[in-house]
Amino acid sequence: MNKIKSIILFLIVLVALLQAEDTKKYGEEITLTEKTKISDIVANPQDFVGKKVLVEGTVVNVCKKRGCWIELSSDKEFESIRVKVQDGVIVFPMESKGKTAIVEGEVYSFDYETEVECSGSDCEKSEEKNKECEHHKKEIKTIYQIKGFGAEI
Repeated sequence: MNKIKSIILFLIVLVALLQAEDTKKYGEEITLTEKTKISDIVANPQDFVGKKVLVEGTVVNVCKKRGCWIELSSDKEFESIRVKVQDGVIVFPMESKGKTAIVEGEVYSFDYETEVECSGSDCEKSEEKNKECEHHKKEIKTIYQIKGFGAEI
């Protein structure tokens, strides 16, 4: 009976060790212990700009060109945040997709200019003023991301 217990204990320890080896580390060692919910960052990103955070989520997307970013799902549906790393310093493999990642980094923002089509009323106003309708107008969007320092996937 003791031999069976020893074998079962050995198998449990072996499985635990094999699962622990599956976790790969990227970049710097993670130092924070308290996790921040991605949904909290998405809800009030300006409150987190410049702050170091530890987040956890499922990798839903990976940069196909250089592995220079991953996108993590939030704890709330249809939310995610991108973790961008310095090109070449950390390279996330495509196999990361679908795995759970823990990332430490700093939240930052940048403005992104994009073109959007004019709505019908905008075009009508242009025609009233005898101006040609501009089908596109520029819009500035603020993007919030995490500058990744270290990750475990």
